[in-house]
Amino acid sequence: MNALNLDDVRGYANENIVDFHRRRLKSLEELKFEKLLTKNPYLFKAKNLRTPELLVRDLLSAFLSSSEEKLFGDFLEGLAVFVAEQTCNGHKSTAQGVDLEFFNNDTHYVVSIKSGPNWGNSSQQSKLEQDLKTAIARLKQAKRNLNAQAVLGICYGKTKTTFLRGYMKIAGQNFWHFISENPNLYTDIIEPIGHRAREHNENFEKERDKIITRFSIEMGNKFFDAATGELDWVKLVQFNSGNYKPSETK
Repeated sequence: MNALNLDDVRGYANENIVDFHRRRLKSLEELKFEKLLTKNPYLFKAKNLRTPELLVRDLLSAFLSSSEEKLFGDFLEGLAVFVAEQTCNGHKSTAQGVDLEFFNNDTHYVVSIKSGPNWGNSSQQSKLEQDLKTAIARLKQAKRNLNAQAVLGICYGKTKTTFLRGYMKIAGQNFWHFISENPNLYTDIIEPIGHRAREHNENFEKERDKIITRFSIEMGNKFFDAATGELDWVKLVQFNSGNYKPSETK
């Protein structure tokens, strides 16, 4: 492997974390009130959220959590590919389910990258297993004696390196070391990831507060019962899930 220039890694992270914040803000700006109401209404009723603003805040938090996980996962995947490009001429893969390919120590690695250890249900994990098997089979079909290894790389977590389902699972510090041979890379990337974080988050929070105010008014107009002084949960659930048509159920 080539030696990794940490200044290049910091430069990439500084530049591309800005895109994460930009996409994060855009997802908030483009959010429609109706989209917010696709979240599970029964869950939020169980939490006893009694005012439009409290409900909007919780709905928005749930929406942003899932959205940000995906956006930040894209950033971490890009960072890992960049590191592999610098150390061993790795490249973004075109194979389905595979994010990165590189060659090291006489082995061709095909790598699927996940941001964290808690990803996917059983069917998604089975699909990944099949995608990695297919990628390995195609490589060996093209070059019969090729030593190839499928890898699931996870960007954070303490999960031990294991072999399962036909691939190697590598997480946390071990994953970043795997693509760089630098045992400290997993901590070295923390500082540039925080590049201008306060500035970006102040802008985001201003926009979020505007959204909360606007959606709270809309929530009150549509789902607040003035007679009881509480949210009309029946009406809200009907909006979210009402679709009964006798002809479709027979």
